[in-house]
Amino acid sequence: MELQNTAPWVSSAEAIDHADTPESLRQARVDSQKWLLASQASAPLSDWLQTANDMHDRIAARAVQMCEKGMVEDGFGLPPVPYAFIAFGSMGRSESTLWSDQDNGMIISDTASVGKESYFMKFGQRISAMLEYLGYPKCEGKVMCSEPLWRKTLSEWQEQLAKWSDDFAWEPIRYLIISSDMRHIAGDEQLSAEWKRSFYALLRKHPDLPSAVLRNTVRHKATLNILGQIVTERFGEHAGDFDVKYGLYIPLVNAVRFWALQHGVEESSTLKRLRRLALLEAAPSPLLDACERAFRIALQLRMATPVQEKNGLLVSKGYLAVKPLKQGKGWHELREALSTVRRLHRALQRQLRFTEGRRS
Repeated sequence: MELQNTAPWVSSAEAIDHADTPESLRQARVDSQKWLLASQASAPLSDWLQTANDMHDRIAARAVQMCEKGMVEDGFGLPPVPYAFIAFGSMGRSESTLWSDQDNGMIISDTASVGKESYFMKFGQRISAMLEYLGYPKCEGKVMCSEPLWRKTLSEWQEQLAKWSDDFAWEPIRYLIISSDMRHIAGDEQLSAEWKRSFYALLRKHPDLPSAVLRNTVRHKATLNILGQIVTERFGEHAGDFDVKYGLYIPLVNAVRFWALQHGVEESSTLKRLRRLALLEAAPSPLLDACERAFRIALQLRMATPVQEKNGLLVSKGYLAVKPLKQGKGWHELREALSTVRRLHRALQRQLRFTEGRRS
């Protein structure tokens, strides 16, 4: 850790780990993010991101523990069988902002127990509600442990993953892509490890699966026009602004994820995936280096998006105003990063045409 004056974080981490009420845990988050916001400008990007995501992990794990205790206090008892609470999305990739929403799930042991399904339905709903109170909005796509699709026994998960991998349509592949970012957060780590083994076994079983992932990956909003000018929002409250998340960050995440799946790379972090891909020589070194530079720019710009404070918690729409961006080096960096996205997109389109041409 290279952050200066880490004492406030040590104190906040202890407050998170020892919080005994939802209110005290929420306050611990508020205190932590105040320090993180204050240190953002001076801290090395990787260290800051690691600390911010450590905060999220600790809060989520403590929330799960509190919900477990609440189930006991309300007469439902302890979990009847082992379970794992897992993360997807930006939390799964350890890339959450201070205002990220929920993307999570649950793996439940196959051990037989009366009332198991009912217990974990209530438990999953409580966890999602607790996280919402703690400042993690519910996922609009309903990727949460409160939803049956993302809360299953290990064998049900294995069956579901197999079904998704057998169907190359857009929606099943989208769910499989979401699943590929899975990371263990709390509970029985063995369940998460077994889930992951099953996931990568399916990739080895279906060698054409990465091509289906690639078809989903090459779809994204235009970020540079034919003249090389940055494309901004045309309508609505953010007209003239740039969408950092979907214009820059997500296209990079998606492309690197595709390469990772293609080459059996099991890391979930985008930066770790890039480093592993470099060791495997999975793509030309100049392109991978450019991707890492672009991704770091994307992270910095995501952190620079304007935020609002609501009841002590942060909210951001993820857009940057273009005019102030042009006054600093950010505009040049954004153009450089978007040029990499366009170059990357064209390379993936060529790969898809080549792959589909061989199959026809």
